[in-house]
Amino acid sequence: MSDQLAAGYAQRATFDTSSGAIAALVSGDRAAAAVLLLPGYTGSKEDFAPLLDPLAGSGRYAVAIDLPGQFESPGPSQRESYRTDLLAVTVREVAAQLGQRVHLVGHSFGGLVARAAAIADPDAFDSLVLMCSGPAGIGGRRRMLIDRLEPVLASSGLAAVYAASETAARNEVGYVAPPPALGDFLQRRFLAGVPAMLAGMGDALRSEPDRVAELAAIGVPTLVLHGADDDAWAPHVQYDMARRLGARLVVLGDAGHSPAVENPAATAQALIQFWDERSDRVSGGSG
Repeated sequence: MSDQLAAGYAQRATFDTSSGAIAALVSGDRAAAAVLLLPGYTGSKEDFAPLLDPLAGSGRYAVAIDLPGQFESPGPSQRESYRTDLLAVTVREVAAQLGQRVHLVGHSFGGLVARAAAIADPDAFDSLVLMCSGPAGIGGRRRMLIDRLEPVLASSGLAAVYAASETAARNEVGYVAPPPALGDFLQRRFLAGVPAMLAGMGDALRSEPDRVAELAAIGVPTLVLHGADDDAWAPHVQYDMARRLGARLVVLGDAGHSPAVENPAATAQALIQFWDERSDRVSGGSG
């Protein structure tokens, strides 16, 4: 298992958008085919850190971003500004600056945003990867936690939410505390977020409609990928989503909801294989 502090040769970058500056980690040749990676709820660009150099080594330009309001990307103070369709505008603006059709990857809530971006502008994206994401709003234990912490955020702020979420995590069966340096980073990242982002993304994560048919209709090649022990959207839900999309499904062992850090080697291999096969088909068709 790797962690969010292992960014290798990746460098910091910033993209200017209508929603403000977007912080990024980038690795690889700027002229190569671009991969744009979107983090999930409470996440950041660092969640993809162990993937960046392997993806760059495959001949691609890997770009992981903080969505508006997350960690080092400032964001609006209005809760309603964090709907998936509005966040997708920012994603499309970043993609346009990469100068070519982009391979788009969305993890968890980032998958819902990535889907909205692809539906809004399918010609902007060469492919789409839904990593540990689902067909509609989240349910189960994770939704219950958001429900429970929503009034804590309103009354007591980010620090109180972080403390309560840490207490909940420690009470989970099999909980393993992160190493001190990583734990410090996770706390600093959470507290750097915009409170409206946490509330607004929480709303969107719970209320997202099922848009699988819309995505299937646009014809963007799609990969559904998740850890075998994913506890957000159940594996059978993601299997059914892949079936409805006519998409390839990859299930990664030794991983749960965060395969990019739990099993980065297998995650990178699955992504690269998907894109290489896509490239081979396009090349074969044009020759």
